[in-house]
Amino acid sequence: MRLIVGLGNPDPEYQWTPHNLGFLAVDELANRGGIRVERPEGKALVGRGKVAGKGVILAKPQTYMNLSGVSVRELLSKYELELSDLLVLWDEVQLPWGTIRIHPEGSAGSHNGAKSVINALGTQGFARLRLGCGPEHRVTSRKEYVLKPMKKADLEVAAEMIAEAGDAVEMILAKGIDAAMTKYNRRKLSEGEQEEKE
Repeated sequence: MRLIVGLGNPDPEYQWTPHNLGFLAVDELANRGGIRVERPEGKALVGRGKVAGKGVILAKPQTYMNLSGVSVRELLSKYELELSDLLVLWDEVQLPWGTIRIHPEGSAGSHNGAKSVINALGTQGFARLRLGCGPEHRVTSRKEYVLKPMKKADLEVAAEMIAEAGDAVEMILAKGIDAAMTKYNRRKLSEGEQEEKE
């Protein structure tokens, strides 16, 4: 059984913001598996089922982003799962729009939700898939940028990226993270971008 957690904020006003790409990716997986992510457990909305023929627990923490780790820790404990069973999905302003990156471990970068998960678990050693939402132009506030609803053009790119993330998660489940990294981490970063250090 794998626990797949998307990070986001629960209020409807945040639904279509870059900061909720993790939630949207979990919704994509739920659609693929015919899973309803609506049961309250471990400070999250949870659904159980199968994706790519593998048993999964899909979760969207309802704690707000900065406390996401509390929910992740409770869910791992409740289902008696190991860190190796965990996959966390979140938005990443250090990556350009449409780019996904998969890693078996690493830092949180500037992402407060990821920082919360690392702090709650006491380790960086869990798999993650990051969804690129980097602004094309310099922004005065990253916080304002990721909490502002996406424009139509961004929503179109986001939809394609989320579909690709769904494919990538299915590959992780079916063939392992190394195979998925080989396929989906191929796109080179543009100049000035920072890749997460493993």
